[in-house]
Amino acid sequence: MSKSLNIAIAGLGTVGAEVARQLTLNKEHFTRKAGQPINLVAVSARDANKERGFSMDGIEFCQNPLDLVARQDVDMVIELIGGSEGVAYDLVSSALNQGCHVVTANKALLAHHGLALAASAEDSGLALAGEASVAGGIPVIKMLKESLAGNHLTRITGILNGTCNYILSVMQHENREFEDVLAEAQALGYAEADPSFDIDGVDAAHKLAILSSIGFGYAPAIDEVSITGIRQITLTDMKNALHLGCTIRLLGEVERNSDGQVAAMVRPVLLPLDNSLAKIDGPLNAVAFTGEPIGAVTAIGPGAGAGATASAVLADVIDIAQGRISPFFGEPASMLKPAQGQAQNNRAERHFIRLQVYDRPGVLADVTAILRQHDISVESINQPSRSEDGIHGDVPIIMTTHETVASELFAAMAEIADLSTVLAEPVVLSIGHD
Repeated sequence: MSKSLNIAIAGLGTVGAEVARQLTLNKEHFTRKAGQPINLVAVSARDANKERGFSMDGIEFCQNPLDLVARQDVDMVIELIGGSEGVAYDLVSSALNQGCHVVTANKALLAHHGLALAASAEDSGLALAGEASVAGGIPVIKMLKESLAGNHLTRITGILNGTCNYILSVMQHENREFEDVLAEAQALGYAEADPSFDIDGVDAAHKLAILSSIGFGYAPAIDEVSITGIRQITLTDMKNALHLGCTIRLLGEVERNSDGQVAAMVRPVLLPLDNSLAKIDGPLNAVAFTGEPIGAVTAIGPGAGAGATASAVLADVIDIAQGRISPFFGEPASMLKPAQGQAQNNRAERHFIRLQVYDRPGVLADVTAILRQHDISVESINQPSRSEDGIHGDVPIIMTTHETVASELFAAMAEIADLSTVLAEPVVLSIGHD
């Protein structure tokens, strides 16, 4: 039996406490799996006295997380503080500089600073592991780095945020408005008091930036992900999607364009009801990979929560203990291609459009004239009567288009938004394929 692996955990929230509980209550299991004893020797959190479901016997409490790496007996730091800057960044950087392996669930940190941190780890022969940073308990990073390493990927598509998926699936199945379901998600703990990172698509974009780098070999660049959240989605949109045989889901998508560039986007999309991702309900996550020679494969499972995230963290711990140390991005950081600038999604797609307009003669003619100027062919139009949906003389216009590229459509939408009869920014959603 080799020497023990001594671990320190920074952050004892729901995930950190569950990791500590597993390591202390199931020591024999982890010793067998790792091939050596794994000892939790130190932790850091805001409150030393809070009950967290595990014994602190033999474990030192450090108020300052940076004190963890000052200890001579720590071999690995598990960072579960969160945030791309501040103490989380300082801790991970210091740990690597002090010769400690790092396991983290911090997708923001990896999306913003992953390249430099990975290079530091590789230069020192250390592990930087972050399976828990994307899709919780689904081993998507391991799939990309190992099981799918022999494939030339063309596309990654995923439901990467459980909060948004919960909101949209409840809207679909229970016929409820966005604000109502968001409040419920907050009460259930699926959404934070400030839900902006989730519902504005930022959380999913961090995860997509990581998947894109591993899958396509570019340095991570969160600024190059096109991001649209779900704040603008209404029950009217969901009802119209269902009328079209679709539902709405927030997707993270990255693919090679026809010109060879990689385009990454987070956006709500209309998906046909028989699409595998359309069937993902509640806080679940799912990621679909497309490439050669495998074709397509989809992984589904819990994307967040104490158990799911702790499972991913502990898998990283065992990998490192067994000596399975590999570059975080699947190849040396020095070999990643430079970030290329935000690539335009130039796929020809059908689109769903909702306009809120004054109920006046000629409005529809003005709208369709602009679409015609941009060579956009309308597939269907529905204008509900004022008595059904109108509020103080305004009504929605619901349209679907035939296939058109996004650049032309958004140019047309900019002109339409400037019409005096259009009362709000148009809502434009792509319609996915079967």
